[in-house]
Amino acid sequence: MKTQILSTKTEDIKKAAEIIKSGGLVAFPTETVYGLGANALNEDAVKSIFKAKGRPSDNPLIIHVADKGDITPLVKEVTPKAKALIDAFFPAPLTIILQKSNIVPNATSGGLDTVAVRMPKNEVARELIRQSGCVIAAPSANTSGLPSPTKAKYVIDDMLGKVDAIIDGGDCEVGVESTVITLAGDTPTILRPGAVTKEMLEAVIGEVEISPAVLNELDKDETAASPGMKYKHYAPKARVMLVNADKESYERFVNAKANAFALCFDDDNVTIPHITFGKESDGESQAKELFDALRQLDALGAKRVYARLPEKDGVSMAVYNRLIRAAAFNIIDLKKPFTIGLTGGSGTGKSHICKYLKTLGFNIIDSDLVAREVVKKGSALLTELQAAFGDDIVKDGELDRRLLAGRAFETKEQTAKLNAIMHPAIIKRCEEMADGLCVLDAPQLFEAGAQDKCYKIIAVTAGTDTRVERICKRDGITKEQALQRINAQFDNGYYAEHSDYVIQNDGQDIKIQIDRIIDEII
Repeated sequence: MKTQILSTKTEDIKKAAEIIKSGGLVAFPTETVYGLGANALNEDAVKSIFKAKGRPSDNPLIIHVADKGDITPLVKEVTPKAKALIDAFFPAPLTIILQKSNIVPNATSGGLDTVAVRMPKNEVARELIRQSGCVIAAPSANTSGLPSPTKAKYVIDDMLGKVDAIIDGGDCEVGVESTVITLAGDTPTILRPGAVTKEMLEAVIGEVEISPAVLNELDKDETAASPGMKYKHYAPKARVMLVNADKESYERFVNAKANAFALCFDDDNVTIPHITFGKESDGESQAKELFDALRQLDALGAKRVYARLPEKDGVSMAVYNRLIRAAAFNIIDLKKPFTIGLTGGSGTGKSHICKYLKTLGFNIIDSDLVAREVVKKGSALLTELQAAFGDDIVKDGELDRRLLAGRAFETKEQTAKLNAIMHPAIIKRCEEMADGLCVLDAPQLFEAGAQDKCYKIIAVTAGTDTRVERICKRDGITKEQALQRINAQFDNGYYAEHSDYVIQNDGQDIKIQIDRIIDEII
């Protein structure tokens, strides 16, 4: 297909309108991003949009109108709240979802009984719609999954030879797609955030909810009610990892990365190759620059990108929403005290793995050593233990561990009492020691309830025979005693079910397993 590159002059808009009218495809500017338009009521024309983009056909499209009156035939009813929003905002970067009328093809609505409509603020877009005499279905004018185009050159990169015409209207004003709100349910709900914020909407119609899918991934079988909800979207060719961290922690983290790029704010002090996307406290500047920044990363040949995570309020929520989808929901959470929680039963070889992780630059926090520290001579915890298990467990100021163990492990109730005293103190001290990338080596991670303080959890497992051999050699106890200890702990299935990753450590070289996990998570 030969693609015409058109200007925004009147005669070129008329050419583009004729193409739409005859069932063709035209990419055109809006105030948000460039749209790829076809006659919304021509099912064959709409299907050609999906083909050009490589877009899944169950992903609904937005119908663009030139005038407010064009909405009425497309829906069963313009509800009072819909009318209030239309009167208050249109034309605007806002899309409203209502129950559709019979004239809207299933191809346009993604098979749903609702339809999404908006009236773009961009005058070229509205004039194209008027001249064509059609309402226009238009997703973003990019290959499906890639960053939405905010400049004509990106549309040309993606769509040349796939569409009939591209109108070059310069740079888009807003930079992220429209806010999508559904009024088809009991409570108005934002399905995709944008430049029209929750607060702005609530000022007009009262309570507005935010769909959980705005900030989280849809379940595999859950239906996408709006564009941009279900699939990985907005992603450059590079692998994007989001970093949840304050400014100093983010800078320290990314500046230590070799062979990587950073996607950061204008005032971040980053020394590795990087692209910025606005100011930290300015969601509008982030929105305007985000997609262009993602495209620039591709132009620079970036393979791995560490992006600074924005806030989740105002227009920044729209940026957050786009970035988590660009990163396929991979977020490195450095605001949690521990990067990795390493756990597993006795004899699985956690200490060996910690030695290797230390060579990779991790700070290792050994909870067993901390457990000894918190009950050292003179500690307040000794008094608490005496009150629970008897004064005689402390002799000459030192804890008699053997005597305490004998009493604490007599019954499950006694063990629970010991854990209630020890675990909070141990975890508190471990948190005080946490700095940068750190591993919490904690055999009783789950028992202590510390799993939520870890970005990722790695469980180490091994076969029973291997574990028995290691325990007997390390502690000088009998096989029966080793088995008794193993049987008192969680089994391998429990660790696998409750951990993000499992390392099988039966004597083989575990470096390959560790390297794969670390490469994936940071």
